[in-house]
Amino acid sequence: MYQLLPADALVLNQPVPVNIWDPKGVLLLRKGETITSARHRDQIMLHTPGVLASDWQAVSYGYTTALDRLVRNNESLSEIAKLNALTVESDPQGRDQQLPVSEAWADLHATLGTLLHQGSEANQFIERLLRVQTAGAQLWQQQPDNSLVVLVQFLFDTRLSYSTTHALLCAGLCQLVARAADLACGSQQQLALSALTMNLGMTRAHDELARQAGALTAAQRRLIREHPLRSAAMLRALGVTDPVWLRLVEQHHERSDGTGYPAGSRVDGAEHRLLQLADTYVACISPRESRGSMPAQELARQLYLGFGRAPDRLGALFVKSIGFFPPGSYVRLTHGECGIVVRRGLKANEPKVMVLTGRHGLPLGEPVLRDTSDPAWAVQAGLPPGEVKVLVNVARLTARC
Repeated sequence: MYQLLPADALVLNQPVPVNIWDPKGVLLLRKGETITSARHRDQIMLHTPGVLASDWQAVSYGYTTALDRLVRNNESLSEIAKLNALTVESDPQGRDQQLPVSEAWADLHATLGTLLHQGSEANQFIERLLRVQTAGAQLWQQQPDNSLVVLVQFLFDTRLSYSTTHALLCAGLCQLVARAADLACGSQQQLALSALTMNLGMTRAHDELARQAGALTAAQRRLIREHPLRSAAMLRALGVTDPVWLRLVEQHHERSDGTGYPAGSRVDGAEHRLLQLADTYVACISPRESRGSMPAQELARQLYLGFGRAPDRLGALFVKSIGFFPPGSYVRLTHGECGIVVRRGLKANEPKVMVLTGRHGLPLGEPVLRDTSDPAWAVQAGLPPGEVKVLVNVARLTARC
C-alpha cells in the first residue's frame, strides 16, 4: 500500500531517504537519488509518486520528532516551515543491525546525503553526523568486504550522490587502514569524521563535477582550491570545535613538500597522509564523464609510493589492507572469464571473485566463485564497470558471500 506524495515533498538536489514508486509498483526514484531539475520533478509527478506505507511511517516518525524538537527549542516559524518530511531522515542507529548490509548502507547513504546537502542549514549537525559515523564504523568492523562491495558499486552508480559515496568510502578505508596501522581509537574517529565532511563546502559541485565531461571553469577551479577552508568554516559555524578534525579538513590537500593547496603548507602526519591516500584512491577508482578510472596495477604502484617518488610505509599498508582489486570492482581472469571481486585475499593480487560471464563473454546462469590464488584462475586485469554487461544484484551477492 502506497502513501501518495504532494509536489512540495520532492525537493531539488536533496537525496530522497526512501524508495519512491508509481501506483503499479514501478520504481521511480531509488533511495539516495536526487531530483536534479524542476523538469525532472514534473516528470516524476506525472507518475503519481508514492512511498510504501512502512517507509512513510518511518519518515513521518523522523519528521514528527524533528518538528517537536524545533517547537521545544522555540525556533522561528520560518525555520519550522522549511521542514519537509522527505528531507528528514529516520534514525539509522539501531536499525542497521537488523537490515541486510546493502540496505543498511543505502540508509546511511540517504541520511548522510541529506545532511551534507543541507550543509549550513542542517539542524543538530554534529549529533546526526556522529550517528552516521558510529553506525558506519560498526558495519566496517562487522562486514568489511561486503561494505566495500556495496560502496564501490554505489560509486559506479551515476544516479547516486557521488560526494556522499566518496565520503562514506573514504571514511571506511581510513578505518580499515588506521586499525592496521595501530592508530588510537580517538584518532580513527577523527579521521572518519574528517573524511565524511572534508568536501562539505562543495557537496553539490562535487556531484556535478563527477558528471561533467568538459573542462573546469575558472569558478570551479576557485571553488576546488578554496573548499578545504570553506568546509572547515562551515563545520565551525555548525559547532565543531575539535582542532584535529578541523585541521585535517583544512589540510587534506596540503602536501609534505608544500605543493598542495590552499595554503601551500608543509604537512606530514600519519592521519593526514592516510586521509589523503583514501581521498585520492576513491577519486582514482571512480569513473567520470571526462575520464575512466585508473588501472588497478598503476594505482597500487602509486599508493605504494605514497603518490611521491620513494616507497611509503603507509601507502604499502594501504595496498596490503585493501588489495589491488577492491571488493565491488570488476576483473578479467586468465581464461577470459569476467566477474566482480567479493573478498580480499591473503595477498593483494589474489582476491575472491564471483564470475559473471564465461570465457566467450556470455552471462552465466548462476555466478561462480573463483579463488584467484589458484594459478588456473589468476587475475589478468582490472576492468572498468561499463565493460561487464551484467546487472549485479548487490543485495543477493552480499547475502551469498
